[in-house]
Amino acid sequence: MESGLRILVVGGGAAGFFAAIASAESAPSSTVTVLEKTSQFLGKVKISGGGRCNVTHACFDVRELTARYPRGERALIGLFHRFQSRDTVEWFERRGVELKAEPDGRMFPTTDSSQTIINCLTKSAISAGVRLWSNRELNSVLPLPAGGFSVVLKGGQNLTCDRLLLATGGCRAASLENLVVSLGHTVEPPVPSLFTFHIETEWLRQLAGVSMEAVEVSVPGCSLSEQGPVLITHWGLSGPAILRLSAWGARVLHARDYRFLLVVNWLSGMSPERVTGAFQNCRISQGARLVVNAPVGPVPIRLWEKLVAAAGVAKDTRWAGLVKSDQHRLMAQLTRTELQVTGKSLNKDEFVTCGGVRLAEVNFKTMESKIRPGLFFAGELLDVDGITGGFNFQAAWTTGWIAGRAMAGTS
Repeated sequence: MESGLRILVVGGGAAGFFAAIASAESAPSSTVTVLEKTSQFLGKVKISGGGRCNVTHACFDVRELTARYPRGERALIGLFHRFQSRDTVEWFERRGVELKAEPDGRMFPTTDSSQTIINCLTKSAISAGVRLWSNRELNSVLPLPAGGFSVVLKGGQNLTCDRLLLATGGCRAASLENLVVSLGHTVEPPVPSLFTFHIETEWLRQLAGVSMEAVEVSVPGCSLSEQGPVLITHWGLSGPAILRLSAWGARVLHARDYRFLLVVNWLSGMSPERVTGAFQNCRISQGARLVVNAPVGPVPIRLWEKLVAAAGVAKDTRWAGLVKSDQHRLMAQLTRTELQVTGKSLNKDEFVTCGGVRLAEVNFKTMESKIRPGLFFAGELLDVDGITGGFNFQAAWTTGWIAGRAMAGTS
C-alpha cells in the first residue's frame, strides 16, 4: 500500500464509485477524487431495472458467469476469481443493503429502489473520504515526465494526479475516443449492444403488450439464436431473448444496418413431435370448435388469432375440418414466423455498447494500461459487455474494485 497518493477517478458511475471507495479504503492517507461531468452521480444506477437497479446476477460459478459476456469473457475469468457476484452481494450486505434474487436470476435490493444502492455508494464514498466533484468535464490529459498526469477540465481548471482512472462509460463520444487515443490506446469501434427490434409488420404491432415466456428467435445466415421471454411492443419486439440476441450479434447486426430477417418460434418449449401431437389432439377433442378460438400450446389468444390469419386459415374453419395444407401453413407460422427487422432502439434501462479500449492493451491483474503507467480503466469504457440481467453492472463492480485497489498499491 502506497501513502499520500493523488488518485483521480473520471466518471461518477458504478465503476468509478466502486474504484474510488476501494482506493480510499485501501489507502486512507491518499487523496481520492471523483469527477462527474453532469450534476448527478450514479445516473445509470438510478434508472436501471426500471428504477429498481439490477445490481448483479445470482450466478456464482466463475466459468458460467463469464459465459454471459459476448466480449471480454477470457479477460474476466481471472478478475471474477477475485471479485464476482457473490462478493458484490457480500459487499452491499456488509453496508446494510440486502439483495434478493428473482426467478430469472436478476438481483435487486429488497427495497426495490435504486436509491438504496445510490445512498449506500454515496455514504461509503463520503465515509472513506472520497471527494465527489460534479459538473467537472474532462478536456485533456497530459502525461508528466516524472510520472503522473496533468488533467485539464472544461473551463480551464488544472489538476495533477499520480494515478488516473478512466471510468466514463461507453466510448460513444468522439472527444472521449480521441482522448483515449491521445494516451496511446486503441479503441475498438463502439456499436450498440443491447437494443430492441423495429418491425413494421402491421399485425404484430397490433399486439403491443402481448408477451410469451418461451420463444426462440434466430437470424438466418449466421449462428445467432436465443430462447426466452419476448415482449411485443408498439414498434416491434423486445424482452430478454431479443436483448440477448442483440448483445451476441452486436457487430453482425450493425454491419447489416439493423435490417435483417428474424425467425420466431413461438413454441420453442415444444418439440416438433409435441406440436404435431397437439394438432392431432385438437382435431379429436375440439373438432367442433373454430380453429381461431382454440390455441395450440401456451400461445396467447390475441397472438394466436393473428397467426391463424397470417397462415391463411379461414375464420370459419373448425378443427375437424382443417385440411392438411392449412395445417402445414399454420404449423410453419407457429414455429417459423418470418419478420423483417428495419431498425433498432436502445433498451431504455441499459445504454450499453460493445467496443472500447482494446483489451490486449490492459493488464487484467490490475486494470492498468500496458502502454501508459499510472493510467487505469474500468467499466464500459473497456471492450467488455454482458447480456442483460445485471452482468454489465457486475463487470463495473469487478473492474472498479480491482482498479481501485491497484491504484492504492494493494493487490
